[in-house]
Amino acid sequence: MRLDLFLKISRLVPRRTVAKDLCDAGAVQLNRKAAKASAEVAPGQLLTLSAGGRVREVEILEVPSGRISRKEAPGLYLVRREYVELEPQLF
Repeated sequence: MRLDLFLKISRLVPRRTVAKDLCDAGAVQLNRKAAKASAEVAPGQLLTLSAGGRVREVEILEVPSGRISRKEAPGLYLVRREYVELEPQLF
């Protein structure tokens, strides 16, 4: 499954176009490397998503074959780390 489609189905982002824009901007990494929207995802991969000063690192647990319900979406991934990036203060 494509990365942008996985981000939408897992509800990590609201729309597929948002996922594509984030990938194009370099805000999405797959296994610690910048990822294109067309990259294929597989269980066990580490996905890092940076948006709005917030960073979320998740491990992909399952790749669905199609659409799933809202309740099933969080079961596709495991949040490893989540934090807010602070801007460095200049003195």
